[in-house]
Amino acid sequence: MTPLKVIRLLACTAMASATLGMATPTLAAAAMTPEQTVAAALKEAPIWDGHNDVPEQLRDRRKDMLAGFDFHNTVNEPLPDKRMAAFFPAGTPTGMQTDLARMKAGHMGAQFWSVYVSASLPEPEAVEATLQQIDVIKRVVAQYPDEMMLATSSADVEKAWKAGKVASLIGMEGGHSIGGSLAVLRQMYALGARYMTLTHFKTNLIGDSATDAPKWGGLSPLGKDVVREMQRLGMLVDLSHVAQKTMLDALDVAQAPVIFSHSGAQAVSGHPRNVSDEVLDRLKANGGVVMCNFYPSYVSDAQYKWGAARAGVEAEQKALHPDRPDLAKAALDAWITAHPKPVATIGEVADHIDHIVKRIGIDHVGLGGDFDGGSIGLQGMPDVSAYPALLLELAKRGYSKMDLEKVSSLNTLRVLKAAEAYAAAHKGDKPIENPTTF
Repeated sequence: MTPLKVIRLLACTAMASATLGMATPTLAAAAMTPEQTVAAALKEAPIWDGHNDVPEQLRDRRKDMLAGFDFHNTVNEPLPDKRMAAFFPAGTPTGMQTDLARMKAGHMGAQFWSVYVSASLPEPEAVEATLQQIDVIKRVVAQYPDEMMLATSSADVEKAWKAGKVASLIGMEGGHSIGGSLAVLRQMYALGARYMTLTHFKTNLIGDSATDAPKWGGLSPLGKDVVREMQRLGMLVDLSHVAQKTMLDALDVAQAPVIFSHSGAQAVSGHPRNVSDEVLDRLKANGGVVMCNFYPSYVSDAQYKWGAARAGVEAEQKALHPDRPDLAKAALDAWITAHPKPVATIGEVADHIDHIVKRIGIDHVGLGGDFDGGSIGLQGMPDVSAYPALLLELAKRGYSKMDLEKVSSLNTLRVLKAAEAYAAAHKGDKPIENPTTF
């Protein structure tokens, strides 16, 4: 054998050994059970949820008064008015869905707390109410320094994780919260808000809502400047709740990744609150993320269509019996008995994630539960303790440890870092101005 052949043989042997060595972790990973895969993923990347309405619960249940409030256990937190129990499905607990004990069980490491206020408020009142909601969540975080940490950057999130605390970020739900003022937007950012949903249930000065009549045909001229200014600041643009044309306009303007803080895939459930394939394709190019929602009527297409059918029957009966509301109600009740409301399931949430992954890839999906804001009655996801159950469903479908890490938090971390990088690159840009209106 020539020296050259010996060298080639040794090289091939070394390459084969290296390949075998590289294959060993893969074989070990393949041997992991779904439960072990989930546990390993959560150890590296705890859950980062995009939307939770604890501040709204504190406003509705306690008028933002924290005396006597125990965030370690909110299972029996009372309703302020027994009539509110009607909003909970039969047999569903009427306490809160979020507390520190259940967050720990859910392996939560970061939470965007929604400082939602009603879109029906006049905008100056909405600004005041938003300030109150920012204040109340900051007071909650301050009361639990061993378990929670206020976070205003990706670095803060990583610091909180290392300390074993829940990184607590602030998200504003609805552009009515700035009263049409870019100056107010900048001050909300200074107070710690790190995303803003451009609309809520109603069309506003920024753009058209998914659940209201259009006014602007997408983003308004002010709305385009809002998107630009948010990204100049490093504030995430949230496109949940906005109309499809508003989504597309925002993606036209955006120079950094955007988020959907709590939405699903319209191909799985046709609700307008969800994201169409056309928008998903644009989102991939943008680099953003859809944080999948657990709100039953957005998750389940059958439940969404049932709700539309119920509304039709109700309207018909009221038109048939304008003078006899008792007859109209009896007819509606009979229809409901004959057509029980479909139940949304944890498997359907996984279907939304599956669709997004198949359409635009694993790098563009996260979690945005909307707990304590309407995600009540989803089978298999009763509260914030249940995130591992969703990851287990995904693991059983073949998602790898790295896939689960991206879904749980790493995709959201990447998007926030990209927004921060864009802002750093534009720190010399002048603030965008708009005139005061009163």
